[in-house]
Amino acid sequence: MKTALITGITGQDGSYLAEYLLSLGYHVHGIIRRASSFNTPRISHIFVDPHEEDAKLHLHYGDLSDSSLISKLIYTVKPDEIYHLGAQSHVRVSFDMPEYTGDITALGTTRLLDAIHNSGNDVRFYQASSSEMFGSSPPPQSEKSPFMPRSPYACAKLYSHWMTRNYREGYGIFASCGILFNHESPRRGGTFVTRKITRAVAHILAGKQDKLYLGNLAAKRDWGFAPEYVMLMWKMLQQDAPDDYVVGVGETHSVQEFLDAAFDYAGLNVKDHVEIDKRYFRPNEVEKLIADPSKARERLGWDPKIGFDELVRIMVDADMKKIGMEPIGEGDRLLEKHFPDRWWKID
Repeated sequence: MKTALITGITGQDGSYLAEYLLSLGYHVHGIIRRASSFNTPRISHIFVDPHEEDAKLHLHYGDLSDSSLISKLIYTVKPDEIYHLGAQSHVRVSFDMPEYTGDITALGTTRLLDAIHNSGNDVRFYQASSSEMFGSSPPPQSEKSPFMPRSPYACAKLYSHWMTRNYREGYGIFASCGILFNHESPRRGGTFVTRKITRAVAHILAGKQDKLYLGNLAAKRDWGFAPEYVMLMWKMLQQDAPDDYVVGVGETHSVQEFLDAAFDYAGLNVKDHVEIDKRYFRPNEVEKLIADPSKARERLGWDPKIGFDELVRIMVDADMKKIGMEPIGEGDRLLEKHFPDRWWKID
């Protein structure tokens, strides 16, 4: 029975990954930040009181700025695998908090890698790199494309990416980087544009909201379904040798297209409810991202089931259910079709 440590376990990816690893029989440890209010709603359904004999999920208070805590956890937990998903992960916010983003998103990775190196333990490490590192690099982007970051977040992720490769090549650590393109789900945070849109659709239908304010609608992204991506994270660490992989669907859609698809699905008119607010524009914009996941297809068997339109419908239905409305239903039918025995318990 393996043991895994997850940073960012309370986030979208961390919660799905924890659930997936538990379904495989792992003992899972996660780092959470101390707060005066509960900040674990995404994992509350899988949490078991640690006093219970069958408890396999264990949470530890900590922070990626605390190198002593990180070292202590690696020495005491002795994980077989570490999945480093924790970060200040909002791109627009990184322009307002560049120093904090660098400390947590960049240096946090160094603290983990150095603790692994100093422990002498045989640990496999997954680094959550980001498609934002490509920035203005011409699409489609593959493992061979140049990195041209356009935000403090992307610069911090690129630092982490190269630091991971340096520890892999310099110290022989089994460290793989997943360069994941945008992946969404009903667990996506409400300040991210996709969830902001689908949540607004549900609230407009319920009469709880009238206007939705957005920024740049022309930016194009390669969007996929988060549960499929976390399964590939695990698969990367089961390979014979560490490597870096670009992961995405391989098609691109604009924010405007996502907006239109969500509103059309719900029978709403975008012009009646959506306004542009300049505060949501980035100082530097990444115009177009589209993955070339050929390597992941060939070596990891990557074959995503959920496409763009399906993703939109799944998210709209989930947000309708969250506020007590009867969903339109197509999203639920798609989940039943593609994942009849799905391992995650909530949408």
